[in-house]
Amino acid sequence: MRTQRARPFSFLAAAAGFVTLSVAAGTLVAVGAAPVVAVAGQGAGAAIQAFDDIPEFIEIGKLQQRNVLYANKGGQQVPFATLYSENRVNAAWGDVAQTLKDAAVAGEDRRFYEHGAVDLNSLARAAVGSIAKSSFGAAGGGSTIAMQLVRNVLIAQADSVSDEKKRQAALAQATEETPRRKVAEMKLAIGLEKKYSKDEVLLAYLNIAYFGDHAYGVEAAAQHFYGKGAKALSAAEAASLLATVQYPETRNMSTPKNYTANTARRDVILKSMLAEKKIDRAAFDAAVASSVGSYVHLTPATQGCMAVTEPGAQQWCDLIRRQVTSLPSLGATAAERERNWRVGGYQVHTTLDLDQTADAKGQVDTYAPNTETRYDLGGVVTSIEAKTGRVLVMAQNKDFNETADGGGSTSSAINYAVDHDLGGGNGFQPGSTYKPFTLLEWLKQGHRLGETVNAAPRDFSPNTVCGSRDYTSFRPKNDDGGNPGSVSVRQATARSINTAFAAMAQKLDLCDIRETAKSLGVHSADGADLVAYPSATIGSGNTVAPLTMAAAFAGIANGGEFCTPVMIDSVTDSEGKKLAGQAQHCEQAIDPTVAAKAASALQGPFASGTATAANPHDGVPILGKTGTTDGAEQTWLVGGSTNVVTAAWVGNLTGHQNQYRIYGAYGAMNQQRLTIWKHVQRSLNAAYGGDAFAAAPQEYTPRAPKITPPTSSPDSDGDGESSTDTSTPAG
Repeated sequence: MRTQRARPFSFLAAAAGFVTLSVAAGTLVAVGAAPVVAVAGQGAGAAIQAFDDIPEFIEIGKLQQRNVLYANKGGQQVPFATLYSENRVNAAWGDVAQTLKDAAVAGEDRRFYEHGAVDLNSLARAAVGSIAKSSFGAAGGGSTIAMQLVRNVLIAQADSVSDEKKRQAALAQATEETPRRKVAEMKLAIGLEKKYSKDEVLLAYLNIAYFGDHAYGVEAAAQHFYGKGAKALSAAEAASLLATVQYPETRNMSTPKNYTANTARRDVILKSMLAEKKIDRAAFDAAVASSVGSYVHLTPATQGCMAVTEPGAQQWCDLIRRQVTSLPSLGATAAERERNWRVGGYQVHTTLDLDQTADAKGQVDTYAPNTETRYDLGGVVTSIEAKTGRVLVMAQNKDFNETADGGGSTSSAINYAVDHDLGGGNGFQPGSTYKPFTLLEWLKQGHRLGETVNAAPRDFSPNTVCGSRDYTSFRPKNDDGGNPGSVSVRQATARSINTAFAAMAQKLDLCDIRETAKSLGVHSADGADLVAYPSATIGSGNTVAPLTMAAAFAGIANGGEFCTPVMIDSVTDSEGKKLAGQAQHCEQAIDPTVAAKAASALQGPFASGTATAANPHDGVPILGKTGTTDGAEQTWLVGGSTNVVTAAWVGNLTGHQNQYRIYGAYGAMNQQRLTIWKHVQRSLNAAYGGDAFAAAPQEYTPRAPKITPPTSSPDSDGDGESSTDTSTPAG
């Protein structure tokens, strides 16, 4: 932020300083920025001691400006968030009203187009006035627009330094009120006008100047104070804007208490515009007769993720803010990427579907309201494109708030859909949504869906863990507390029978199950290693983020090809150059045949199992798996089509409330994940469609000889399991 000048110099300092400046200026103008070889007096010598160290040229370079985030809405990319270190929009020459150009010259440097980079007449007047007032610069510093531009460029360069200590030192040097800095500004200004035209210097000044209340450059300032662009300003509006640059904190128009000071300086600028014949008498009279308040239409800046108005997209904004500086296209090193992002001017095109996210936010707010007071209720829904990894939907019931007080119980700065290092929480136990990884490993080892296992409750030990026998006792119970006896793996998947999956895991290596999960991108949200305990096979022990589970199931739906989640499609820099976004990375994690068999079984929960209430019945084939942890503290449904997969989670953010025992406006809370998923996936199916899953190869299961002919219907799906099975879910 630019601040007013402090002038702590005495009469002698003021006199010595301006003697130095006068001699230096005369020499600079005479020799065109050649080194000064001799100056009389001790003060002068100190002022130009390091003159030769000052470069002769300075690049205007890129000015800090806004970064804008885009997402998809109505079939096209639209801006939804603005992020910046400085609120600036760089305007072209034709985007700036002539009144602004005239006001800048009239108010800051009337002879701008007549003198060189240094105006000796102005410098002399400033010297006389400062000596009279015994304070260096008290009567103005005699700075031309080119010199002011140099000062602001140096400040902008200092602001872009990544290291905080070095940044503060650079800022102090750029803003110090000393003869040395003035000499440096003169030398650099002369070099500047050798490289750039007068119009280019003036435009750069108008784009870089600070106008108070976090508005940098005339375009952002015009939008902020007047609610319109810099191309459409009247003489009074232009003069009021330029009135702020010398004292931006006390003359900006963000508050009526500054209007009097602004008006006084505005009228001085208008008189100068009249004298220079930039406006006529009638225009002048009308302008000075107007009150500042009559044309101020303060438009609050919409910087930051809390200012996002698209429903559900606040957390997404925060996620992109955290992700974007890791893009190689923004720089070779972390420091370079941070610096480039701080300078800004980027348009970041993200994968989010704002229409679908708004719908998902409405569903989560309805069925898992953040106003719940009986326990700390959380609700998350996120969806991913199976074939690309592009994240389409991300919403949660907690509103985004990153203030110190957090906004109360209805808000949070945490994005519960993602990992901790991306601004998320520590994840949630996945419950039975982890069972498909046991199913996949079962099939990888040559077992069949039609195979039966003994699902009678008992101690399922020993188990094989990384090749060794583990005799840890493991006695899981089923959700309904019953004994299902012998069941096929297909039935066990549809009905989510814990004891059946424990029996399956006993025939496998628990570390292999873990590796299968890892191959589909499964990892702990808190960065810990995945565990391979017996209980982990049915969803205990690990904590996983909803986006991770959605991506893993997307790999199954996509024929075993897993795609890493992608949030940023591309970036456009301030010069309009298109840069790469996050690279899409897909690999065949699971054999397609194994994936097809698993997909066949995972359609069962929607057909006759634990997810029947969530089936959209819209003609799009779907697969998925429910999940409920002990005491229904966490509840899940993860699944979708060949095109889009959704994870819906409803549960305890803190505490241990059994959601079977909590009823809301739409029934027991443990069922709300089903309703949320159903509505969200139905909308996604309508928008993105989905095809039939790859057909699973026919399995052969030998049948034991029977004395009497079988009475059941013939097997119609080739896996040795009768298609007439109508078992109801156990829970």
